[in-house]
This record gives sequence, structure tokens and C-alpha cells, in this order.
Amino acid sequence: MFIGVSVLFLLFTGDKGADAAQARVTGAWDRMVPLIRQGYLPSVLPAGKDMAIQILDTHGRMVAATPQLVGKPPMATFRSTNSDVHAVRVLCPPTGLKGCMTVASYKVYQPDGPWLLYVAVPMVPWYGGATALFFAIGMSLLMTAMVAAGTFLLVNKDMTAVDAIRTELAEITATALDRRVPVAGDNQEEIKLLAETVNDTLDRLECAYRQLRQFTSDASHDLRSPLTAMRAQLEEALMHPQDTDWPKMTAAVLAGADRLQAIVTDLLTLARLDSRAPLNLSIIDLDELVGTELDRRTYRMTIVKDLQQNVFICCDRLRITRLLVNLLDNAERHATSQITVSVRADGPTATLEVLDDGAGIAVEHREMVFDRFTRLDASRNRDAGGTGLGLAIAREIAEAHLGTLTIQDSERGARFVLRLPLCEPSPVGDRSSHHAS
Repeated sequence: MFIGVSVLFLLFTGDKGADAAQARVTGAWDRMVPLIRQGYLPSVLPAGKDMAIQILDTHGRMVAATPQLVGKPPMATFRSTNSDVHAVRVLCPPTGLKGCMTVASYKVYQPDGPWLLYVAVPMVPWYGGATALFFAIGMSLLMTAMVAAGTFLLVNKDMTAVDAIRTELAEITATALDRRVPVAGDNQEEIKLLAETVNDTLDRLECAYRQLRQFTSDASHDLRSPLTAMRAQLEEALMHPQDTDWPKMTAAVLAGADRLQAIVTDLLTLARLDSRAPLNLSIIDLDELVGTELDRRTYRMTIVKDLQQNVFICCDRLRITRLLVNLLDNAERHATSQITVSVRADGPTATLEVLDDGAGIAVEHREMVFDRFTRLDASRNRDAGGTGLGLAIAREIAEAHLGTLTIQDSERGARFVLRLPLCEPSPVGDRSSHHAS
């Protein structure tokens, strides 16, 4: 009986080891696929313990790998059949690695064709490992029975706590997000940690839902206000057509339509930024980009330019231009007579500053102005011509480029400071491996 129990234990350990190995492979798939599809894939991947990863593009070129395989040929050449997306083989050893390993091959469909993701983990023997083998030889039937009894009691107790968590979660809806699951005692540490993690997740969910409701309310108000005004103007014109100044009324309605279009455009831009859409990255000379935009526009203010040459950044040109336009529009609405735009390199950082000579922004409001549809007493970002979304969009674009957008102290007016990582002005092929923050 002892031998039978030991063999069963070893088989169980081997199955668990195989499941753990499969879980590691699946976890690597879950981590890599979003990076491949969103274009945020680094060339050198984080190295897991005894795990190797290679990613090949549709032409068979290595795009990314863990350190032990950088610069080496593909670890394997097999791939799944046309009807499957993955295949698994045991190779002894895979190319560039030592020892027999279980290698999984996945297809990741891209616009230019399927990419290949190879993940290799050590092969798990049927008995799980030497440690499990020695332990099975040394344990006794009495100890096995005691452990089994103790395990049964512990699992039964833990399942009671887990069932309480499940029951509470099943009753939580969008109208009861303030409810929380029960937390187990200190003698059930893992269940306690699970309950605390669930409650932390519910806290974030409640906060996000509250922000979504506020954002929806603000967006509805800002869309409804010009619609209401336009409807009132049209109804009044129809009621008194002979007394209506039609060119003036048409201009007013057109202005309302322009405001609606601006709000909708900004909302769509925020939606794309929130979805982490891939950036179309290229190396750009920041002073050339800023200078071109300043020369293209006509301003009612004096523009002072202080642009240092050869400040190169890796960015999505259209989005950085949008960020600059939003800052310039904001400055023009609040400047008294002058706007100063400067570009310079500060060590490893490219710095863009837009400074106006208006009333400025109080220190306690410098973060609030980047919130969507923020309303300040001074109504700085809610004035005529603004949508209340421009600065929020600008900060989202900055953070998508691993940069920052803040408001710094100045002698007069508001001083917006954008900081982005510098890059070498050398030609590159594919910069889409940039990752989001």
C-alpha cells in the first residue's frame, strides 16, 4: 500500500509540475500577445527562471527574445497546422539552449501575416523532480494519513471562506458597488489576502465607475448646452421669420455646430488614447516640428520663439502636433499680448515650454486643469472656444510617449512644460516596440 500511495503521489506531483509548466507557457503567451499586437514589444524580453522566449516576424526574422537567445537563430522550426494556432514538441536540446525542453509554438496574427512565438520551459519528468522522489521514498503511511486528514480539514475550512466571498460577489451589482467581501481571520492568510485583493479591486472599480458617471454627466451637459441653444434659436426664427436676422442667426447656429463638432472630435481622441492604440513612431526633430507649426498658423498675439536645433525625439508626429496645438490654443485664449515657445535638450530629456502672459493658474489648480471637463472659478479651460478636453488630451499624449506634461512656476502667466525622452538621430526601421506607460 505504501508503494502504491508513493507512486500515486509522484504521479500527482508530475501532473502538477506539468500543469505549472503549461501555466508558465500560457502566462508568457498572455504577456507577449498584447505587446505584439499593440506595438509595444521590447527587443530584449524579461528573462523568467529557466524559460526562453523568441518572437519571429512573418519573414522569420527574430524581433524579440530573452537574453540567452539574443542574436541566435530560432530555437525551433516547427509551427502549428493551418487549423491550429499552437503546437507543442519536446526538443533535446532546442537550438541555442541546453537540455531537453518543452517548446510551444504559437501563431500571432498580424496585418502583415502570422508571427511566431516560441516559448521553451524545462521538460517535467513523470515524477515531478528529484525532490519529490526522495520525499516519496522517505514518507510513511501514517504521515500520509495524517497529512490527508489535516488537508481535508484545512480545505473544508478554506472553502467555507471562499464560498462566503463568492456569495457576496454574486450579489454585488452596479447599484451596490459599496459592498465588500468578508475578510478571513489571520489563521487563513491566503484566503485573507484573496479577500483583501478582491476588496481593493472593488475599491478601484467603484472609483472608476464614479469617474465614468461624472464624465458621462459632464459630456452630456456640454453636448446638450449648444444643442439647446441652437434649437431655441431655430424655433424663435421659425416663429418670427419676418423679424429674424437670418445671416446672424445662421452664424450663431453654425458656431454651435462647430462647438459640438469640436467636443465630439475630442471625445473620440480620448477614446483612442484610452484604448492604448499603437503609436506611429518615428524620429522627429522637435524644433523643426514646433517651428513648422508656428509658421503655419496666424496668431493675434506676439509669438516669441526660442528653439534649440537638433532636439530629436521618437514620437508619433500627428499626436505630438496635436499636443502642441492644444497648448498653443490654450495660451492664445488666455495671453494678454505675448506667447513664448521654447525647445531645448536637458540631459537625456527634450523640453518644450509654452508660456503666456495672462493671469496664470493657482498652484492648487495646476493638476485639476488636466482633468476632463474641469470647471475652475476662473474658468480657464472652459472659456469660449474651449471644449474642456484639450489639456486632458495633451497630458494623455505626453504619457503615451513616456513623458510628462506639467505646469511650472513663472513670473507671469501659465507655463506649460512638456518633457520627453531624447533619442539618437540615427535611421531606424521599426520603432513600434515602444511600450506604454
